[in-house]
Amino acid sequence: MLVLLPPSEGKAASGRGAPLKIESLSLPGLTGARTAVLDALVELCAADEEKARGVLGLSEGLRGEIAKNVELRTAGTRPAGEIYTGVLYDALDLASLDAAARRRARTSLLVFSGLWGAVRVGDRIPSYRCSMGVKLPGTGALGAFWRTPMAEVMPEAAGDGLVLDLRSSAYTAAWKPKGAVAERTASVRVLHSQVVDGVEKRSVVSHFNKATKGRIVRDLLVAGARPKDPAELVEVLRDLGYVVEAEAPARSGRPWELDVVVTEIH
Repeated sequence: MLVLLPPSEGKAASGRGAPLKIESLSLPGLTGARTAVLDALVELCAADEEKARGVLGLSEGLRGEIAKNVELRTAGTRPAGEIYTGVLYDALDLASLDAAARRRARTSLLVFSGLWGAVRVGDRIPSYRCSMGVKLPGTGALGAFWRTPMAEVMPEAAGDGLVLDLRSSAYTAAWKPKGAVAERTASVRVLHSQVVDGVEKRSVVSHFNKATKGRIVRDLLVAGARPKDPAELVEVLRDLGYVVEAEAPARSGRPWELDVVVTEIH
């Protein structure tokens, strides 16, 4: 099983480990593209702070992120699973997993990134600021930039098993599974259910969406679940206590779409 995750906008500080070794990251077929984006981002941030702030969409209060990007080649690193923070990663809580679940996390989780394309949670990276929606001078829109290199490496990364796609829309732009891989892919939408005046109303709420996705991944890792396809995933999630609504795609070559319905998150 391969689980595709979005990154977090906010990130932990860079670690005290050795500086980035870009050639040592997972999916080595992305090294050239990663180097191009890294060079473009560092050059932008080192040359013109105001321009960089505009390109990256940063508020005045986040101006310090620009200086952080300038030092990406020399900054300390730490595992990506420690760099990414926020609601989803708080719910996933990688640090508290037992050894077996952590091993499963290192092999099955893939975090998409505007800067790196995608990394595994054990890959050592510095803290950075560059979302997939950014349009960098020299590379253009990153969602479009990553499509070709990701199309070359992702089918092999996906293998012949289930792909659980929990990415947000900005990151799905970088790679969309096709053909046989798409048929083994399940994307998840989390719906918050409320009863108002006796009528159920459902909505997509960011907190519930992110927290539930983090819990889903954690529960699958802890259980050691290895569903082989989307239909089996539905049964596994129901056994884990989730309310799941799903139908097989009407046409071949399409991913499954699963709705997980929640009423509250503790």
